[in-house]
Amino acid sequence: MRGSSALARRLGLSPLVIGLTVVAFGTSAPELAVSVDAALKGRSDIALGNVIGSNIANIGLILGSAALIQRLTIRAQLVRIDLRVLVAATLLTPLLLLDGEIGRVEGAILLLGLIVYLSYTVALARRGRATVLAEFQDAFPLPVRRPWLEVIMVAMGITLLISGAEALVFGAVSIAQQYHVSTAIIGLTIVAAGTSLPELATSIVAAIRREGDLVVGNVVGSNIFNLFGIVGVASLVSPIRPQAIEPVDLMGMVVMAFVLLLLALMHTSGRLTRLEGAILLAGYLGYIGYLVTRVTG
Repeated sequence: MRGSSALARRLGLSPLVIGLTVVAFGTSAPELAVSVDAALKGRSDIALGNVIGSNIANIGLILGSAALIQRLTIRAQLVRIDLRVLVAATLLTPLLLLDGEIGRVEGAILLLGLIVYLSYTVALARRGRATVLAEFQDAFPLPVRRPWLEVIMVAMGITLLISGAEALVFGAVSIAQQYHVSTAIIGLTIVAAGTSLPELATSIVAAIRREGDLVVGNVVGSNIFNLFGIVGVASLVSPIRPQAIEPVDLMGMVVMAFVLLLLALMHTSGRLTRLEGAILLAGYLGYIGYLVTRVTG
């Protein structure tokens, strides 16, 4: 993560854009590794459940918890562009599943959406590079390492992620088999929570440091990357055909995205308050409670 952030800092990207891109995609790397590994093994419920559960956790658990620590800034760009892209991507997922699968052609379309979004976001940020460097010079430490060392750090992190993904998928399947729980439930809960830990750690630290842009950007960017990038790549590797993902799971993800957009639109002050953070957190806990009754009922 430090290697990726340092490379982005050299390009003069603001904390918001770094949160939306580098930090978001870096903290989503575990989801990518796990979902691709699950797709390769024919575990579609884990591959898709991981994304759905992570997106719900990112907004409800992570953003809710961070807002309880510190009121979070919601920039106009987030409301005008990024949150609307997130809602569109979230609505697209159930539509793609109407025929029971997300195939390779649909996966390619999702990846194209990610490329367009990234290109626009970075191009927009680069227009104000000089202003960004002056305004946010203390937001991230200036890179002191050589660029090749930062690239090596990123490569090492990717290698560790791949091996960790193998272990997580194997362990998730073992738990499901031992306790006779569907792999969809495991993907929506244990796997999603495990792969969301980087987002949680990053967001809590950023909230404590009063870096609200990074927190909100991390969550929104991660969710966009999960839907466009992870589902796209996983379905290119192997078509995703979930068996036990229920409409209520998809609806939970849609509702969380809409609630976040509505909270952002309601604000003239540009802040996500502690009360609203508590509402998001309660929504997540309510969804987890529902999953528990689904297992025990």
